[in-house]
Amino acid sequence: MRTTCSLIRRACLAGVAVSAALTLTACGGDSEAGESSAPSPSVSAGTSAESSAGAHNAQDVAFAQGMIPHHQQAVEMAGLADGRASSTEVKDLAARIEKAQGPEITTMSGWLKSWGEQVPEAMPGMDHSAHSGMAGMMDSADMEKLAKASGKDFDSMFLTMKVEHHEGAVEMATTEKAKGEYPAAKAMSGDIVTTQNAEISEMKKLLGED
Repeated sequence: MRTTCSLIRRACLAGVAVSAALTLTACGGDSEAGESSAPSPSVSAGTSAESSAGAHNAQDVAFAQGMIPHHQQAVEMAGLADGRASSTEVKDLAARIEKAQGPEITTMSGWLKSWGEQVPEAMPGMDHSAHSGMAGMMDSADMEKLAKASGKDFDSMFLTMKVEHHEGAVEMATTEKAKGEYPAAKAMSGDIVTTQNAEISEMKKLLGED
């Protein structure tokens, strides 16, 4: 009788142990599955930040594709001052334009490449007439006149053309500030507005308009 009870008791204890083990295993599996499927808050935040920083729209593309040839012409005009301008102020202004706008061309070209968009052809050999409808752009005839001028005539022609050219750039940059999405492009457009408006005032003073 005692032997029979002992066997029954052992069987019951073994069943309880197996049941407990199965319960623990199931709980552990659920926990691991939950941990692997739930994204880390830091990873989610990082992914969101990267998407926001890289987001751009059609206006950003239009800004870069338009401002590159606009800057290229500005750099070409500034390069003509060497050996032609007579005013120290005009030579200094031309040097500042080249120094500021050359690197911006490189930066905007990089944006377009990273977006898979077409990059406008680089200088030299730029067809000025192809962009004459763009705000502030000179046509080929204007550029030929400027290239043939020298001394005070060059200074006056350069300043007059560059005021118009800068005003066009400010107009384009103002549109980008209002409608663009890419943070770096909007920041550059803000710099263009500030810098070129100041240079417009400077040039108008040299022309005796202010």
